[in-house]
Amino acid sequence: MIVGMRVRGGLLAALIMFAVPVAASLAAMLVSEPAVAQTVDAITVEGNRRVEVETIRSYFKPGPGGRLSQADIDDGLKALIETGLFQDVRITPAGGRIVVTVVENPVIGRIAFEGNKKVKDDQLSAEIQSKPRGTFSRPMVQSDAQRIVEIYRRSGRYDVRVNPELIEQPNNRVDLIFTITEGQKTGVRSIEFIGNNYYSSYRLRDVIKTRESNLLSFLGGADTYDPDRVEADRDLIRRFYLKHGFADVQVVAALTEYDPEKKGFLVTFKIEEGQQYRVASVSYQSSIATLDPNSLSSFSRVSVGSLYNAEALEKSVEEMQIEASRRGYAFAIVRPRGDRNFENHTVSIVFAVDEGPRTYIERINIRGNTRTRDYVIRREFDISEGDAYNRALVDRAERRLKNLDFFKSVKITTEPGSSSDRVILVVDLEEKSTGDFSVSGGYSTTDGALAEVSISERNFLGRGLFAKASVTYGQYARGYSLSFVEPYLLDYRVALGLDMYQRQQLANSYISYGTETLGFSPRLGFSLREDLALQLRYSIYQQKISLPFQLANCNNNPNNGLLAFNPSPAFAQLNGIPAGGTATAGGQSATDSSGLGLWCYSDGEASLPVRKELQGGKTLTSALGYSLNYNTLDNNKNPTDGLLVDFKQDFAGVGGDVSYIKSAIDVKYYTPLVADIVGLIHAQGGILNQVGNDQIRMLDHFQMGPNLVRGFAPNGIGPRDINPFGTMDALGGTKYWGVSAELQMPFWFLPKEVGLKGSIYADAGGLYDYKGPTSWAQTGEVNVPGCIPPTVGNGVVPSNPGTCLGLQYDNGNVVRTSVGVGLIWASPFGPLRFDYAVPLTKGQFDRVQQFKFGGGTSF
Repeated sequence: MIVGMRVRGGLLAALIMFAVPVAASLAAMLVSEPAVAQTVDAITVEGNRRVEVETIRSYFKPGPGGRLSQADIDDGLKALIETGLFQDVRITPAGGRIVVTVVENPVIGRIAFEGNKKVKDDQLSAEIQSKPRGTFSRPMVQSDAQRIVEIYRRSGRYDVRVNPELIEQPNNRVDLIFTITEGQKTGVRSIEFIGNNYYSSYRLRDVIKTRESNLLSFLGGADTYDPDRVEADRDLIRRFYLKHGFADVQVVAALTEYDPEKKGFLVTFKIEEGQQYRVASVSYQSSIATLDPNSLSSFSRVSVGSLYNAEALEKSVEEMQIEASRRGYAFAIVRPRGDRNFENHTVSIVFAVDEGPRTYIERINIRGNTRTRDYVIRREFDISEGDAYNRALVDRAERRLKNLDFFKSVKITTEPGSSSDRVILVVDLEEKSTGDFSVSGGYSTTDGALAEVSISERNFLGRGLFAKASVTYGQYARGYSLSFVEPYLLDYRVALGLDMYQRQQLANSYISYGTETLGFSPRLGFSLREDLALQLRYSIYQQKISLPFQLANCNNNPNNGLLAFNPSPAFAQLNGIPAGGTATAGGQSATDSSGLGLWCYSDGEASLPVRKELQGGKTLTSALGYSLNYNTLDNNKNPTDGLLVDFKQDFAGVGGDVSYIKSAIDVKYYTPLVADIVGLIHAQGGILNQVGNDQIRMLDHFQMGPNLVRGFAPNGIGPRDINPFGTMDALGGTKYWGVSAELQMPFWFLPKEVGLKGSIYADAGGLYDYKGPTSWAQTGEVNVPGCIPPTVGNGVVPSNPGTCLGLQYDNGNVVRTSVGVGLIWASPFGPLRFDYAVPLTKGQFDRVQQFKFGGGTSF
């Protein structure tokens, strides 16, 4: 709100501020006496300091014969006043001459802003029209004050006050001061919907961007009132209904009202839903004789019997028009037509292909990109200057530019070209910040406390490149990573990614060993369709394992009083080595020199595959792989409908120390049910195959836990070392499968903005078929073929004792199942999830963890 303008410097300045209207009236009176038939040379100018005499005379335009009529003099007077250069202009006749007396406006010495804390001086200076060393103009200053008010209102501060003030300086100069009272942010106190019968208000609040104010609103900005955002929400609601069959929907109004008691805005959307339609038929027509319209049917995303979907209709038109252009019909236009049957609530779709006007693109003008290079924008177009104008390709380019997330707004319009068959494409952009610096923290029952510092840039150097560096430090996980992506390799629509990383996983309550991995991975990404992507990658990484000394001190260590082999715990239990005594089995003897009767197993011992991996030192893996991703989700962050399929396959053995083929698939299907309840079916599976004669390492096996069946600990499922004297490490498996059914539902009694919803689920799955090492000849841990493993702890000696000294493990061929409940919170601190699950069936040696928590934050 503009209060007005004050003047510092006394009565003279005050008179200056309000002299213009009086001067105009005075001038009109003074020129009422006829002063005609004069020439421009007969004009005498008085009072001018900066403006040249000839400049002032140039505003008087003589008629035929070079003489000035009364009307010419009146027009000259108006023109001088409209320049804004003068406070006062008077015209008086004097003895056959015309005297023009002017009082020039002062010059602005400096412009300052006082009271602005939320908006910087540079931003305000760029918005106003008044400039230092420019001429002072009262209407311009008032306009500038209004511009400043609009800047603050766009950030939600509707209580702003702006007072322009003047300070007189010598030599007809003034300083212009804008005194700003910013006020508090004006929030949205309530969002209501009228006329929505099919979808609840709770569901529609998930569609729009505007949010209601709550206790955590200070962490975001969507709750501040923004009329542009509210207007955009109207379109989001309309498009949502059109996507779900409501062909007649209208969002009649978005009513906003300021409530002084609540100190915020009340927003109400008025909706007329209409009926929900299904597709009765789909047909194709063409007025182009050589183009068979039915040949375009494969590009249609509309099917008979499905709900009417305006978004699918738009994409079908786009794909058909692009395909027609590829076939040589550059000016073909595909127009959809829908014939409604109001009684049956169906619509018949007709795709009509016609020859459009022969229009060419003369130029593509780009405006507003102060940082982003022109070529970054132009490469999103599949058309260029000189090509046939194709609206579908223009719409696709606009959508691509918006998806870049470099710009606040993108709008492509057309202007007439140099001839009737030429158009100029105008791309208007408003850039936004694309850099991120974040400090993240989190905690999970798997990784413990975790902190991450990262810096990233989505539009590096204005060239459309992505770069990110991050450092992670936590209780059990540490490392760093560097990532770089060139989205257009060699100007082709192929993305090149480069990743370098170092990860350290420390021993914890779930694994007895630590791992350290250093790797590099280049990758190529291809967008086959909008919903289908292919990635090709090469990975090379070096991995080593670490163990505390006491977990690997039984191997070839004479200080333990043992021979050059590691006697199995069964050997010790069955033969009962007494304190300081000696026992013999299988032709070999072991003596306890500890005096405790426990020898090196008294402080635990890692499983055979772990110790063997440790003995092997660093391992180099070199692998080629690919991924196929199919994604039709309606929202990647909070999906309610759609399918997500991810298939991966990696072949290791392109050099390096290991060889295998690893395949995995993950499928998630979301569907809305009733009353804002969303159903989720999740299926996953994988298989690891040996290549050649190289045995598969334990570290290359699949390790599963709550990521497969909730209710189990990390690495809590599948084959496991059953040595009770050791660490009983999980060995992993070469095959796994899992299915899950889940219902996600909101808490209707809580505001939507809280972001809480609950879930109930049932999981089932299995991990089995360990194919890693079970014997180690160097230490004597060998399972002789045909041996009968001893039963640990029962004191019964088998018929051939000592011949089963290798790894004894449970293969875990059991179907694990569980049921549970979860709490999902889309919090301002990041996504958080709490799960409590109870296993129904499990393996004998599985490890259970009923409660699981994970989440993090950025600030």
